[in-house]
Amino acid sequence: MNRQKKFEIGVGVLVLMTIVALFFIALKVSNFTALQDRPTYQITALFENIGGLKKRAPVKMSGVVIGRVSHIVIDPVTYKAKVFMEIDQEFDNLPLDTSGAILTSGLLGDQYIGVTPGADMEFLQSGDQLEFTQSALVLEELIGQFLVKMSES
Repeated sequence: MNRQKKFEIGVGVLVLMTIVALFFIALKVSNFTALQDRPTYQITALFENIGGLKKRAPVKMSGVVIGRVSHIVIDPVTYKAKVFMEIDQEFDNLPLDTSGAILTSGLLGDQYIGVTPGADMEFLQSGDQLEFTQSALVLEELIGQFLVKMSES
């Protein structure tokens, strides 16, 4: 085998490894979790305003990801946003009075659901709903309120 062929094979292997690495980086950045087979249970929560919350957004407790948002719909009875969350089975000891809030990572970062456990002795089961929720703070609404207050004074 001559030197030219060895060089071309080496370059080809390097290009192939680069493509595979970029593929795995893209999966990691996009929060793709279909390849992970972790047992979960589903809970829901109703919010007045979800802001920019998206499907597959993290559900965090004390900054640690404990689940993901599976989908979001409008509740036909209350006309609020109903958020379905898949919580990892290892966190099956969340009290019934656990609360959820839509928070933002940094000033203009992505939104996620922050979960704060309560003190109830009974635990959330699959299909239960968080009773205590806090909607997202919408930056445009806060700026509008600030401008109105400033114009009044």
